[in-house]
Amino acid sequence: MSFLSQTVRLPFTPAENEEGEDCFNHLDSCALFRMLPANAKEYVKKSPHLLEYLHIYPVDTCGMPLFFSELKRDLKSMKEPNLIYPANDETFIHIFPDPNDTRNYYIPIEPSFLHNIAQYLPVVENKLIDLLDALEQDPVSEKERSDVLRKLIAQVLYEKRPGEDIIGDPNNGSQTRGFKNKIVTFLNTDFTAKRKNRQNDLSSISLPSLPDGRIIVNPQEFKAIQYVMARDKIEMGPLKPFISDRYIEDISCDGVGPIFVEHKIFKGLKSVIEFHRAEELDQFVIKIAERIKRPLTYRNPIVDATLPDGSRINIVYGSEISKHGSNFTIRKAMDDPISVLQLIEFKTCDYMIAAYLWICLEHGMSLFMSGETASGKTTSLNAITAFLPAENKIVTIEDTPELKIPHHNWIREVSKGKGKGEGEGSEVTMFDLLKSALRQRPNQILVGEIRGVEGSVAFGAMQTGHPVMSTFHAASVEKLIQRLCGDPINIPKTYVDNLNIVVIQSAVKRPTGEVVRRMISVSELLGYNTETGGFSFVEMFHYNPITDTHDFTGKGSSYLLEEKIATMLGIPDHKKADIYLEIEKRAKILERLHKAGYSGFYQLFDMLTKVKKQGLLKIGA
Repeated sequence: MSFLSQTVRLPFTPAENEEGEDCFNHLDSCALFRMLPANAKEYVKKSPHLLEYLHIYPVDTCGMPLFFSELKRDLKSMKEPNLIYPANDETFIHIFPDPNDTRNYYIPIEPSFLHNIAQYLPVVENKLIDLLDALEQDPVSEKERSDVLRKLIAQVLYEKRPGEDIIGDPNNGSQTRGFKNKIVTFLNTDFTAKRKNRQNDLSSISLPSLPDGRIIVNPQEFKAIQYVMARDKIEMGPLKPFISDRYIEDISCDGVGPIFVEHKIFKGLKSVIEFHRAEELDQFVIKIAERIKRPLTYRNPIVDATLPDGSRINIVYGSEISKHGSNFTIRKAMDDPISVLQLIEFKTCDYMIAAYLWICLEHGMSLFMSGETASGKTTSLNAITAFLPAENKIVTIEDTPELKIPHHNWIREVSKGKGKGEGEGSEVTMFDLLKSALRQRPNQILVGEIRGVEGSVAFGAMQTGHPVMSTFHAASVEKLIQRLCGDPINIPKTYVDNLNIVVIQSAVKRPTGEVVRRMISVSELLGYNTETGGFSFVEMFHYNPITDTHDFTGKGSSYLLEEKIATMLGIPDHKKADIYLEIEKRAKILERLHKAGYSGFYQLFDMLTKVKKQGLLKIGA
């Protein structure tokens, strides 16, 4: 089965190409090409389908789009964005304004965008069988399969050059013979059941071909067929442009209708790719699940898994439990993790908060990053791992792998559900992995998210001196404590103070209407008061929504800094206040590194390691 079930609905009436096909072969004679800026001309030379798109785009009424090689955050201020940028070497993205909706349009421009090649695909598929059957060695990786497939397609197609006169035989298509299981593996398509029907169907298709059986196509069709076959048979089908776009955070389909995206710059956008029928959408999500080896059934209609690029995907199958039809949501993986200095650029936190977390994590404090869904908890937790000493051994435990740790001595463990055909007890839970981690002598344990019984083991680890860092779903310190002490975690109230720091992070709406992520508070847990039956905690940092800044409200009253860390460092009682000068010093170090351009995640980690080796982090240095 192919991924060709979705349709594209353009938000404008396509214009006529008055210059004809010749303009693609002689760019200098194309009036539209001459109008393009220099960077757009370079794109068009490498990707003629971009010029094809621009020819059907109504430039006269909508204006020429701006062209960007990369997007900067200051583009957020554009009221009606009309721009094009590359998602990868083959695909471009057009952000097009919709004056009647809060969501603008997201238009992927692929090599196959304007070419109806559906009639070629079954014939090409059929011809590939013999060629695949003759392969001496099976390609293993996705890239190898894609490269081999493109080369084989070049053997079954003849690319007719402009002006070339060829007399083709439309009925000279050769019938395929020989079929092995590796074809199913290679193309992710099982032809066996459809073999006879396919031969009958193909007999009615008449395509121009050479005497040796190669199908004659023009250059645009050749590139489109190569692209679509690789995209749909080996990669993620029509989701490829979304997956390739580094500016996308989330991809979601709520049911029948368009695919929506959350963009890092332009926030919520609606794609022109949409599903019209529930049956088409059902088949699409089944195909995705098969591709990631997590098949959907009516008995097991929900899948949580990881895509090949590391992105998280959740699929809900069938209209019985999803009334608008099957739905899916993809949380994109980051190419390079966001650093603390980048969080400071975004105003998620400031230098003082970062310096405070730096000294606390360096000295083995346990921390929960808490907040609602999509508040940026995992991103922030990952960012502050750069503060953990480079020589430490880190163990991460997750349901779906998201954390990327800069340390070399890093054990990355992922829970495993019961596989198809496996018996009871075959699953490996986060609870199991957390118990195992305690035997691996880690300096820190990072848990992707505390949700259930693994919470009791995490607190047991804290009691035995293993610092734990994790994300947690709670919108305040009080709610976090309630969840910890209630079902299903059930932490004894007297154990709660083993957790040292709680950072509450939230998605905040600014007066401009922009939704931003901010650390609302950073608090120290002091413990449970048996007399009052309440919990004591001190807020060290507080977010001021009026000024959009953070206040160091706990300066001079930090239990962790004065009683734990200062004591650990051997600072006498009368000098314990000097620990706050250490926070200010580290904040200045971070600011200098930022100004010097060391804002990347791995860059920052390397520089912090050098700073420590030079002895600059000693009290009084």
